[in-house]
Amino acid sequence: MSPFVSTDWLAERLQSPEIALVDASWYMPAAQRDPHAEFVASHLPGAVFFDIDGIADKTTDLPHMLPEPEDFAHRVGALGIGDAHTIVIYDESGLFSAPRVWWTFRAMGARDVRILEGGGPKWRSENRPLATGEASPRPAVFTPRFRPELVRDYDAVLSLSARASGTILDARPANRFTGEAPEPRAGLKSGHIPGSLSMPSTLLTADGRMRSPEELRRIFTEARVDLTQPLVTTCGSGITASVLALGLEIAGAQQVAVYDGSWTEWGGRSDSPVEK
Repeated sequence: MSPFVSTDWLAERLQSPEIALVDASWYMPAAQRDPHAEFVASHLPGAVFFDIDGIADKTTDLPHMLPEPEDFAHRVGALGIGDAHTIVIYDESGLFSAPRVWWTFRAMGARDVRILEGGGPKWRSENRPLATGEASPRPAVFTPRFRPELVRDYDAVLSLSARASGTILDARPANRFTGEAPEPRAGLKSGHIPGSLSMPSTLLTADGRMRSPEELRRIFTEARVDLTQPLVTTCGSGITASVLALGLEIAGAQQVAVYDGSWTEWGGRSDSPVEK
């Protein structure tokens, strides 16, 4: 089953009580954009805003880490997202932060999670209806069923790194992977996790959409990524790592996990090994 739905598909079901439509827009701090303010100004009808930084673990300084399942359930239930919904996620970049929320819902055990292909930009380019103002959802019940196989922590990635197995894929730009470019977050070391492979997430997308399964398989084959092996994706803070996880699953990988702390955790630790 494809993780994507088309704008035509969504338009036909926009008023359906079975659909929970979620705006997952998020931007790098340097962009100086406020996704919630932009949502209030204009969003797809019936959508609610998912605050990636707000629905997160507040006991850590690391950005937008997964919250406890019970806290997640409470927060998304208040957004009107329940067990029976087909959850459709979009962002206003086309395909950037939506995969992070797609992965988050799946990690929390959601039954049916999709991404709007082309996101907000495609919907808007087709002159489809829009809404303004804050959302007023009716609360629902979301039952968390956490899936630990979709998540990796520092210790698990450190163990994989020591094996130099080539199963850790880094979605950051290549010059950050090599250490030639500084990290956008202050105080982080430059370089990459030993034994990891550079796989910039931008290779997998074009014009705000994921490339075809055939193109993705070619890209991974040329990079010598073995899709039959368990794979772990990482990036700066877990956003584009989720784009990479999505691309791997579309290409046919069966076991893909995201390193939630990613380089913000790894590059911020004094004891983490780093290669350049």
